[in-house]
Amino acid sequence: MALNACCRLTRCVFRAVESRNGAVRAVASRSRCLYGRGGVRTALWTRTFSSADQPAVSVTYEQVKKLLVARTGVLIDVREPWELREYGSIPGSINVPLGQVNVALQLKPEEFKEKYGGEMPSLGECLVFSCLAGVRSQKALEAAQSLGYSNVQHYPGGWEDWAKHEILQAKA
Repeated sequence: MALNACCRLTRCVFRAVESRNGAVRAVASRSRCLYGRGGVRTALWTRTFSSADQPAVSVTYEQVKKLLVARTGVLIDVREPWELREYGSIPGSINVPLGQVNVALQLKPEEFKEKYGGEMPSLGECLVFSCLAGVRSQKALEAAQSLGYSNVQHYPGGWEDWAKHEILQAKA
């Protein structure tokens, strides 16, 4: 019985593999038990992750500041509107609550602008998500990637880090 339960589970194992040119990549192997007349067999699937499959990188306060000044991307704050009213927001960011991100990024550009007050990012444009402290922005990043956005990042420090830097600069 325990063996049957164990065999129903899927196991993933990651290992590093060095290619001929010296680049290291991650390989995920997943094994699962299959039932046959002769007992238990194991099926094995392998997937290689290239650098394009790697999770998007995080950005720092300085990088977000540069993005906003140069207008080289879109910053979306995924906190709830009451949080922005109570705590504040990063100037130049667009507020799209996390629960609306998936639908918002599928709107027509004019509908997005009307509803959220900012330009809708294109699929290849730099898109940075922010929240209070980085948890929701990571979820928004994953949602955007699943919709085909390729240049997506998140600001893990979020509003807390932004406010800290801005207050320190104001005192200096």
